Amino acid sequence: MSSHHIVRDDQEPALIIANGAECSKELLGQLLEWSPLVIVLDSAIERVLELGIKVDVLLGDFDRGFDAEYYREKQYPIEIVHTPDQEKTDLEKAFDYLVTKGHKAANVLWATGKRADHTITNITNIVRFRDQLKIVILDDHSKIFLLPKHFQKWYPKDSIISLIPIGKVSGIHSENLFYPLKDDILTIGYRTGSSNHVAEDGIVSITHEEGDLILIESLD
Repeated sequence: MSSHHIVRDDQEPALIIANGAECSKELLGQLLEWSPLVIVLDSAIERVLELGIKVDVLLGDFDRGFDAEYYREKQYPIEIVHTPDQEKTDLEKAFDYLVTKGHKAANVLWATGKRADHTITNITNIVRFRDQLKIVILDDHSKIFLLPKHFQKWYPKDSIISLIPIGKVSGIHSENLFYPLKDDILTIGYRTGSSNHVAEDGIVSITHEEGDLILIESLD
């Protein structure tokens, strides 16, 4: 795996590599190609080094006999950020780091699949950064992101789309979904919009009035 390219455009998302299930080399390569900054959580660093990826920032609580000089030599230049706060996950700390540095968007890999508790936490925690970062969590099967109050995107017919509320979401309307939503309410644990799909090639519109609504594009 070649090192990533440095992208000058500040609008390009940073890439965070967590410590869940690995994705395909194709997906990893695509995101590395356009990422101006690569952040790796400390629990994943050895797996990342084995792939030959150039790391810009290594971040975590470093609670397992961490040797900073070893990684400085392996990945020079690299910024090592010690974040010992046990009230936050390392992924949340990576989001905090990006906000502090003025970044506006982040793609996240290896954040799903390995442990159910980590997967659920990683997905639901993105709502806290609604007004600070545009966050997309990706793996080989899904693309996951938080919806703005008004959302439009072109999709081919039969694309699988799931709407997952974090808590309660009200005033939901949709256009061009096979199962339309009209002033609907979705509540996690009671009623969700899982496994809907696009009715026809074209623009899908989704609006909601209150709450946090996650969209999952299923790729298979």
